[in-house]
Amino acid sequence: MTDLHASLLAVGGTIVVGVLGYNKWQEYKAKKAVQRAFASEHDDVLMTPAHEVGAAEIPPEQERQEPVFDAGPPAAEDNPVAVADAPVAAQAAAPEPAPAVQEELPIDELIDCAIPLALEAPVRGERLLSKLQGLRHVGNKPVHFVGQREDGSWGEIGHGTLYYGLYAGVQLANRAGALNEIEYSELISRLRQVADEIDAEPEVPDMKEVMGRARALHQFVAEYDAQLSVNVQGKGAPWAIGTLLGALERQGFDLRPDGRLVMPDGEGGVLFSLSTNVTLAAETTSRLTLLLDVPRVSPAHDGFGAMTACARMLAARLDGVVVDDGSQPLTDAALADIAQQVNDFYAQMEAAQVPAGSTRAQRLFS
Repeated sequence: MTDLHASLLAVGGTIVVGVLGYNKWQEYKAKKAVQRAFASEHDDVLMTPAHEVGAAEIPPEQERQEPVFDAGPPAAEDNPVAVADAPVAAQAAAPEPAPAVQEELPIDELIDCAIPLALEAPVRGERLLSKLQGLRHVGNKPVHFVGQREDGSWGEIGHGTLYYGLYAGVQLANRAGALNEIEYSELISRLRQVADEIDAEPEVPDMKEVMGRARALHQFVAEYDAQLSVNVQGKGAPWAIGTLLGALERQGFDLRPDGRLVMPDGEGGVLFSLSTNVTLAAETTSRLTLLLDVPRVSPAHDGFGAMTACARMLAARLDGVVVDDGSQPLTDAALADIAQQVNDFYAQMEAAQVPAGSTRAQRLFS
């Protein structure tokens, strides 16, 4: 055999190996695409009670019943998310059953779209956090992640923990609007990139179904986005802003860095806010407006009662009168009628499983 023949044989062999390798790579890509398009369904960990978790076998699939905003029994908790088994590869050790009491999770079955990610093997929290930290919002909708620990419990991703299952959740609506197709497509695209980096496979919900839930939820937000105000109108000379602000702070108002005056509820929240109705550069004002963000204040705090009591006190001390937005005096009878309407409003929110002032309400009406 001549040197030429040997060279030709070597070149030919290299080409054959290259073609075979290329074909194998194409088969791998096609297999991944088919798996994504026709991935088998897994148990929904956000809908199965934690006590049903089994370490040896996965319970049969159940059709997911999405919550609706019809009148119904009030929710017992702000976040009723229950968790069970997450899809885990066969080579990953199945975690033990979850404890009966678990922490409040940032993914809520009613207001979030939950997306399971099947991990091929357990992943440490440090690795997950490095990949997930850039995916916390799509548009103005927050994105959260929860992972299943070795003991079967679920919680936010943290350092020093090994996770056997993973869920992503994007909020479906808030005051700014419903999750739209562009935001959802962006989420899925970025989620697939993250999944490839952590050896996971997302089970993507149908876009049409998700958009329907998002629009329905935003309709609820629009219908229950109620804010009530009462005003204190001066009878005589305008009040000096400098003196007024000092007096308001002594009465318990907090002056926030953005210039807002708020009355704390004693638990880190806000009962109602107050506006002087003038710019920061103004020296005087003759009208104060107290505003209650109804769905964000728990009935237990009686925000409307506290706000009207404060308005009466200010009117008495500042020689003013309590009036509505049209400058008509608000009588005790009128205020009592509004208070009853507020109580009816709270009952409707409770029936819709979004109690006023709850974590769920705080997130929706943000």
